[in-house]
Amino acid sequence: MDNNKSLSEFLQGKSAMSIELFDHFVSCYQQLGDVKFHATKTMIAFSSRINFAYIIQFGKNFIDVVFPFKQPYEDNLCFRKIKPVPGSDDYNHHIRIYYKEDINDEVLEYMYMAYENGNVKLC
Repeated sequence: MDNNKSLSEFLQGKSAMSIELFDHFVSCYQQLGDVKFHATKTMIAFSSRINFAYIIQFGKNFIDVVFPFKQPYEDNLCFRKIKPVPGSDDYNHHIRIYYKEDINDEVLEYMYMAYENGNVKLC
């Protein structure tokens, strides 16, 4: 319950459009399996065993999502930038979602890859 309270507090003041996109993003992930998400001070993290995706910004009419991968996936139509994470072997893949339809087959494929990375056993 405390988690939901912090999530609802995090979403206060966000536009109806960005909350609708967030809800759709969550729904897409829940179709893949058991996905947890929680608000931090500045973003919403998605996890299964470990964190695998982050919503880093809520605009008036979009959400910005980051998927960390161990390699850059340059050959795509969905990522607006791919940046190495300093001090890590990860590459952050940034996507901006304006419409529910932006979560197309290509994006779903990367969402699934990120979800699978989140299910890695740490020990």
